[in-house]
Parts: sequence; structure tokens; C-alpha cells
Amino acid sequence: MRQSLWRGFCVTSRLFSNHRVYGCSLQPVGQNYWITALPTLLIWTTLFVLTDKMASMLMNSLRCCPPVNPAWAVQYATRSLSTSVQLHAQVQTKSKKTLAKPGVKNIVLVEGVRTPFLLSGTTGLLHKTSLPKDAVDYIIYGTVIQEVKTSNVAREASLGAGFSDKIPSHTVTMACISSNVAMTTGVGLITAGQCDTIVAGGVEFMSDVPIRHSRKMRKTMLALNRAKTLGQRLSLIGSIRMAHLTPELPAVAEFSTAETMGHSADRLAAAFGVTRLEQDEFALRSHTLAKQAQDAGLLSDVISFKVPGRDTVAKDNGIRPSSMEQLAKLKPAFIKPHGTVTAANSSFLTDGASAVLIMSEEKALAMGYKPKAYLRDFVFVSQDPKDQLLLGPAYGTPKVLARAGLTMDDIDVFEFHEAFAGQIMANLKALDSDWFAQTYMGRKAKVGAPAMEKFNLWGGSLSLGHPFGATGCRLVTTVAHRLLKEGGQYGLVAACAAGGQGHAMVIEAYPQ
Repeated sequence: MRQSLWRGFCVTSRLFSNHRVYGCSLQPVGQNYWITALPTLLIWTTLFVLTDKMASMLMNSLRCCPPVNPAWAVQYATRSLSTSVQLHAQVQTKSKKTLAKPGVKNIVLVEGVRTPFLLSGTTGLLHKTSLPKDAVDYIIYGTVIQEVKTSNVAREASLGAGFSDKIPSHTVTMACISSNVAMTTGVGLITAGQCDTIVAGGVEFMSDVPIRHSRKMRKTMLALNRAKTLGQRLSLIGSIRMAHLTPELPAVAEFSTAETMGHSADRLAAAFGVTRLEQDEFALRSHTLAKQAQDAGLLSDVISFKVPGRDTVAKDNGIRPSSMEQLAKLKPAFIKPHGTVTAANSSFLTDGASAVLIMSEEKALAMGYKPKAYLRDFVFVSQDPKDQLLLGPAYGTPKVLARAGLTMDDIDVFEFHEAFAGQIMANLKALDSDWFAQTYMGRKAKVGAPAMEKFNLWGGSLSLGHPFGATGCRLVTTVAHRLLKEGGQYGLVAACAAGGQGHAMVIEAYPQ
């Protein structure tokens, strides 16, 4: 068991409620030992698989090095982008342009894995790679709903997975882009020369969640702890009323505005003129494409996981293609009775974890690994959390394209986080609006909306699910896999997050 522990990087998930609609208040569920330990256990699993897979890749690369087809290599090189001068000469002979920056290391995605994403109330985890435990320099994980007992879940999971206690680990949080922050933090450490090999990921377990006592009850309990005499304790106990026993349930709502994210999505859709029909059509598209990708075996980043005392889970269980007639029957979930956001065109509360192995290109090649993609330019953005809460992609996409010197036409693969169908459609309309570009971004003209034949072709968060802390790694890994499958050159990831924040990143296919 310990040998397999150090081989893979597992992803943990947090305990949350059994409410299906993303953006609603959560309801409490029972708790037991395995439920409490599942976030760490999920991370262990992904760690195991990650290291196993890396070991397998290394052995395969040592056993056989297939010859390169010269004609294919020249054809690919005409579109290839690379960074460091020496490695540039090794992997390509010519290119139209490069995203390389002088003196800056190339950073590559070597592998990515995730557990099946599961409807809240179910559990699961998977394995997928192999890497010597002493080769990892740092471990970073993102999560949103913090468990007090494992507040630094990255550290607890790395120790539980058998990684050396000499490897630093820390946990980050930035709402729905927490694992994006984990990855970019790793990129920064590699670029600064602090590390060469980093495991980054994210986890959320939404089938259970820490439920707090009311403020009155917490205050009384703390006072009881300080009481010196029996009389003082009895007096405090006697002051407890029924109101003290009312728990504080968490809600997916903005602290600054007290508005649930679903309510904000409904208002955003109305502001951009997104109809109920458009939202239902996009939701059906997401589920249909996800089902096709799952049946075709394209979701290869998913690893099976045996939950103690439960069945083995091998695939995402929230993919449910329906019909427009069935979707039309659902009532509004937030703004009633005239809202357009429903349970079907919203992402659902999800359990899951993800992990990626990122390295400097020099280190990956020196160890005999074949990278999947380059991680290129990225940006984080922030805007008004009341009226522009979910417009992160609309703000981030033009900025990251400008940093990379690319246009929308240059991008072959788009993967946007689908919090709500209305949120996606609003962002696409904002990207295609000269008025929005000029008024809110200070740009002369729009960058344009992504071509739908390139957009989220293997489904998205609406169908696959959205474990808050884990989605970012899924997006990046999906882009890398789609670039390989479709023969594209550039991919773009974009996501919104609570607080009116967002992230966007350009990813480049690694020369094959």
C-alpha cells in the first residue's frame, strides 16, 4: 500500500450538502469517519495514480523511442511554439512565431488526472500516474470549503499518500478558480528557479460540509470554557434557549452582497438578453457532448476510485442528456416565477478532486517524460461582484490573448467553465460586443466570441460537474488532451469565480 501511495497523487474532496443546484443554500447530512477523511483520501488516490502513470511513461520511453516521420515533423513545426533557445532547436526546426520569452523557462504539463465528478451525495476517487516520490519539489492544492481539521489539506494528503515529510505543501483558495491558482503558483515557483517538479490540484467534497453552531451558541460555549466555578457554568447553561440551537448553514452566496450566485446568474442573463430557450439549448448541448465524449473514451483523465465501504466509481455520474421538452418543464430555481435559471441549466453541487504534474521542460526531458502541453501566458482578473460577478471569461480572454500576442482565430480549443448556461451565453455576448469592450475594458473593439465548433466539445461543468476547488485542473487537462486529439496548436482556458474574479490561460500543444 505504501509503495502505491508514493506513486500517485490523490485528490481529496470536502463534505457538502445534498442540494443539486449550484448557487443554493446547502442542507446538512450525516457525518462519519470516512466522510470526514474523504477529502484527504481523494487526494491520496490521485497522487497514487499520477506517480504510477509517470513511472509507466518513463519505462515506456526508455524501452522504445519510435522514429520520427520527417514530413510530419516539418508540417507540425510550421505551427509550433517553443521557449528556451537550446530546447527550441531540439523540438522544432522552424515556426511562424513563438510564445517563448528570452530567459524564461518553458513550463510543461506532463500529466493530469481526476476522480470521477459525482453528484453531491455520492463519492468517488481515481488513480492515474507514477513518479518517484523524491522527485517532487512542492505540492499545492486548492479548495473552497475548508475543513477545520485539515485546513492545509495539501499537507495532510501528501503525508497520508506517503510523500516525504521534507516536501513543502500548502493549500490555496480562490473560489471556483482555486486549482487554477494552485497551478499558476507552481508555474511561478518553477519560473523563479525554486522548483522543477510540482504537483498541483484541487478538491471539493460537497456531500457534507462543516455546519456551525449559531453565534449565540458559540459565544456561550466559549464562555463555558472560561467559567471558573460550577455556579458560573450552571448559569451559562441555563441561559441557552431554542434559538441558540439553530445551526448556521453555508450558502453559495456573496459575502459582500448577500446574493446567491444563482440569483446573480439570472440577473446577468437578463442584462445580456439571454433567453430561457438559449440556456436550455446550451445545457442540452453540454450534456449531449459530454455523453458522446464519455462513450468514446475521450475522458481519459478520469481514474477509478474505491471508496471504503462503498462501490468503485469509474465515471462522472452527472451526465444526463434529456430533451428540450423535458428541460422546458422545470421551474425557475432562483428568481420566481419569471427567472430563466433552472436546475437543468445550472451546474450541480459536485464531489471530486484533480491533480496535474507540471515541470520545467528541461527536467521533464531529462527524466525521460513526454510532456502533453506548454503552460503559457495567464491572467487573473477582478470586477464588480454585484453586477459582473460571473464575467471573468469576458475580462480575462482579451487580456490573455493580448499578452500572448494571439487572436481568437489563433485558438484551436476553448474550454470555459460552465457555472450556468446563462453565464456562458452572457460571456459570449460580452466578448462579441464592441460596446462592452469600449465601455468596460477600454478597448477599441471586441475580440469576438469563440467559434462553437471549438468550444467545450467534450462537455463542461454543466454536465461533468463542478467541484469548486478541482475544476481548473480539469479544464487545463482537457485542453491538452483535445489539442492532442484534434491536432490543434493553441488552447484557451477561462473561468469565473465568486467575488467577481476570473482566470484565463493560453496552453500550447507539445510537439509530437
